[in-house]
Amino acid sequence: MTTISVRIDPELKKQMDKLKHLNWSEIIRNAINKEIQNETETNLAKAVLLNEKIRKKAHENFNSTDIIRRFREERH
Repeated sequence: MTTISVRIDPELKKQMDKLKHLNWSEIIRNAINKEIQNETETNLAKAVLLNEKIRKKAHENFNSTDIIRRFREERH
């Protein structure tokens, strides 16, 4: 496992020392994991919204396959 260092103010450290029964390393690991998960979900949600925004701009009979095929044929 990798070790990281975090700076906290002395008052926060005193409060943590009063709660010695808590596993602060585990609490910090969970907080980091939660933040990563939130960011991942946020990025996914943004991607879905962007996809919907782009998709809505296309008219009803739009067929991307035809456009891709046309571009491929023009390259040859």
